[in-house]
Amino acid sequence: MPPRLAPIVQIKQTNQDSMYFVRPSEGPKSVLVTPPLNGSNYLAWSRSMTRALGAKNKLCFIDGSLPVPYMLDLNINTWERCNHLLHSWIINSVSEPITQTLVFHEYVFYVWEDLNERFSKADRIRIGAICSSIHSLKQGSKSVIECFTELKSLWEELNSHRPIPMCSCIPQSRCKVMRAARNQHVKNQVIQFLQGLNDKFLVVKTQVLLMDPLPSLNKVYSLVVQEESNYLVISSSSPVQDDSNTLINDFESRKPFGHGNNSSFNKNSSRFSTFCNRTNHNVEFCYQKHGHPSFNKKSSYVNASHGENSEVAQGANAVVPLSGLNQE
Repeated sequence: MPPRLAPIVQIKQTNQDSMYFVRPSEGPKSVLVTPPLNGSNYLAWSRSMTRALGAKNKLCFIDGSLPVPYMLDLNINTWERCNHLLHSWIINSVSEPITQTLVFHEYVFYVWEDLNERFSKADRIRIGAICSSIHSLKQGSKSVIECFTELKSLWEELNSHRPIPMCSCIPQSRCKVMRAARNQHVKNQVIQFLQGLNDKFLVVKTQVLLMDPLPSLNKVYSLVVQEESNYLVISSSSPVQDDSNTLINDFESRKPFGHGNNSSFNKNSSRFSTFCNRTNHNVEFCYQKHGHPSFNKKSSYVNASHGENSEVAQGANAVVPLSGLNQE
């Protein structure tokens, strides 16, 4: 006859604070984390998965703090249900090749331990690539927000591979050495951010680097964004480009028509005369309608000369009366 065991109180599954509580909308095909785990993004994936499981009060299933109940425990069925549910969540949050290596685990904490042993090792090659990307990152044609976001993501990934050591002093806030190390880390980030900006921010970069003490990273970012906004306002209100285009068009319209290689005969011109149905000029400069200016000058000059010669000729060919000659 088996020994008698003390009765075990069953945990109510309707209690939302219980680790066995499962909402009706949570099924085996639920995906808690995106993008899925592909091996190289394990650190970011594990943090996201830990937060998701912590929000559902299920971290005790993956860290081993909740042991497997005995066979006579009244909560054994509920525990197995949650174990299978978390196992399905993790499988649906990893890529297909990794899924094939996890389906044969019986308990979900074995799955979590397997992933941790395989992918949590520090990738020194990736660390070197991240450091190179941080030092070579330049703003270029990107905005300040885009440049800072890209740089911030690289810093976060680098910190996940190479985290800052935590102070073991009690209390931690009084450790001057760790606070100095963290302040030095922030100063390095400020310098890296300023060095990657374009030359138009040279004034604000010089002003920030001359400050003592050096402001925080968020404060420096705010100053640079304000300088960018001021620069955009000045550039949008400047009429230099429009005035230059106007002067060029006015000069082209006043150039002689049809003389030299730089004449107004341009194949790419969009001007069109509705009088003669030809391009490269408009109605105001249409010679068929108004006549060529050089022709008009020549004709007026010829007419004037012809009038003077005719008057002289008439004076020379004038008939002198005979009576006047006889008197002389």
